[in-house]
Amino acid sequence: MHDDYRFLVDCGEGTQRQILRSGVGFKRLNHILLTHGHLDHILGLAGLVSTFIRWEAIDEVNIYGSQHTMDRVDDLINGVVLRGAKPPMPVNLLDIEPGLVLDCGKFSLSAFRVEHRGSSSLGYLFEEASRRPFLVEKASALNIPPGPWRRDLVAGLPAALPDGRTIDPELVLGPIKPGTRLAVVGDVGKPERLLEQVRGADALIIEATYLEDEAVMAREFGHATAAEVARLAVAADVKKLILTHVSRRYRDEEILAEAQSIFPNTSLAYDFTSYQVKPSVDELETQLDSTQN
Repeated sequence: MHDDYRFLVDCGEGTQRQILRSGVGFKRLNHILLTHGHLDHILGLAGLVSTFIRWEAIDEVNIYGSQHTMDRVDDLINGVVLRGAKPPMPVNLLDIEPGLVLDCGKFSLSAFRVEHRGSSSLGYLFEEASRRPFLVEKASALNIPPGPWRRDLVAGLPAALPDGRTIDPELVLGPIKPGTRLAVVGDVGKPERLLEQVRGADALIIEATYLEDEAVMAREFGHATAAEVARLAVAADVKKLILTHVSRRYRDEEILAEAQSIFPNTSLAYDFTSYQVKPSVDELETQLDSTQN
């Protein structure tokens, strides 16, 4: 979630139920990002899109993914859900390539390639725009009153004050500060190859299906171990690591302990949890609501 934008990453079975249980509702939930087309990541789209069609309170639905993914989603939505019927709003199936996906001014969304069993998987990077902080102390020292003059200065524009002075924004703006960077990865077989894509992220959400003692099995099935993604977080100078997609063969505490032994600032993403993701050099906050099942 960022201002008026809401994104859902993947939509497995039970997603609609968990959204309802969480109380966050469906309002403005019209951007769905798919990491890949395996059924445990897309089957929930059938029920969710059906609800949107009946509810008729969403102006459009945008579903993003690689061509391989969207071919399967096309079969599911048009072949099973719609079956030739015309929905009351556009349901846009958007085949995207790695690179810039959206630029919303205050933040951008990019996609990057992820290796997972030949599924043409994608990861996603949310980047808040850099900004120059407004130095309130300097503004006060210059007797700049609150109101439109300060807003102009924050926007980088000269401010013509009521007393006749014109203030240059350089006098009250600090050095450029990078915004929040959030990387989201679904299933991944070789996490070490994502080093540059997630470098410096303030938070990385990524799978940790196996423990290290079953690393051979993890590679065989195109998944990662908790230790592997923790080592990636260290090498990429990630600030926060959030683990998902844990196999039922383990207790959560086992997965968490293995990752934290390498990268202490690690958490597990449980249903209905939320995280505040902050850039390490700034006070900006972006709230991430996790309803992943």
